[in-house]
Amino acid sequence: MQRVRKTSDQAILRIGATLGIPDVLRELGAEPTEKALPPEFSPTLFGSPDHQISLSARGRLLERCAKITGCPYFGLLVGSRSRLESLGLVGLLAKHSPDVGSALRNLCRHFFLHADGVALHLHVDGGAATLSYRITEPRIPAVDQTGDGAVAAILNVMRDLCGNDFKAIEARFAHGRPKALEPYKKILGVHLEFDAESYGLVFSVTWLSRPLPPTEPALTRLILDKVAEQERVHARSFPDQVQAVMRTAMTFDHARADRLARLFDMHVRTFHRRLAEHGVSHQELLDKTRFEAACELLERTSQKLPQIAGILGYAELRSFIRAFRRWSGITPSEWRKRRSIVEY
Repeated sequence: MQRVRKTSDQAILRIGATLGIPDVLRELGAEPTEKALPPEFSPTLFGSPDHQISLSARGRLLERCAKITGCPYFGLLVGSRSRLESLGLVGLLAKHSPDVGSALRNLCRHFFLHADGVALHLHVDGGAATLSYRITEPRIPAVDQTGDGAVAAILNVMRDLCGNDFKAIEARFAHGRPKALEPYKKILGVHLEFDAESYGLVFSVTWLSRPLPPTEPALTRLILDKVAEQERVHARSFPDQVQAVMRTAMTFDHARADRLARLFDMHVRTFHRRLAEHGVSHQELLDKTRFEAACELLERTSQKLPQIAGILGYAELRSFIRAFRRWSGITPSEWRKRRSIVEY
């Protein structure tokens, strides 16, 4: 690829969804002082939900907090304090949608205004809907902490939209089974699946048609104008937009060029031409995304190679092994041996 992508330290997000960190620290017996936090952080960071940090910095912060408290599910506790309003303008747009399905599609489409380098994806399969969360930037610290928090936050968002009678079917985690299951059961109250392809929440598709309370049309127009303004400010290149959705789309076999083109509401020839204008092809983006996904699955889950190959869209294990060797110079098994699977 000739194009230079931003680094993970340049991918920025609002602090809003992790604003509960100081309170969780105190509950676990640690004060959120400058001495306790990593060097680049100050307690004043949590003074406003609109303060910003990088994805990497947020990961280092959660990693540090989990360490000083001795709480391996620290991110889950923080996420359980996040609500729809924590998402700022994006959450406000969802609230002013006509129904739950429209609200979630608005969240997925505009989530980059809250957090760059992160993707939400709504997938419907028969009677089940899945709202999944994935960090699209490589080499981000404490992805497990962030992912746990995202699942808890998604549950709260669904309750905000649907009411307290909302019931999920399953919560999914893209890491191994933790040693302490009880906090997950207590906070989420649903069936738990670990070693999943992505973090997310599964629920009945019937919730998508639930209408939301009517809102003032003038205020809704004002919110839409503000969203459009922010989109112009935070404009991303077309390849960045494609790669932002490709990783999650790949999980649901939607990463083929024709299916991605439909997601962007364009003909597949237009899709290829738009990528070519930026000096990159669909296959190059797919290879890069597959390699990053493979490394994450090999390191953070205990899934077998055939399972990983299937997740990445390979019909045969040997095709995946050949591709991985081409990307890294070693086989997937050799790569996994050089790294330890994270313990929870």
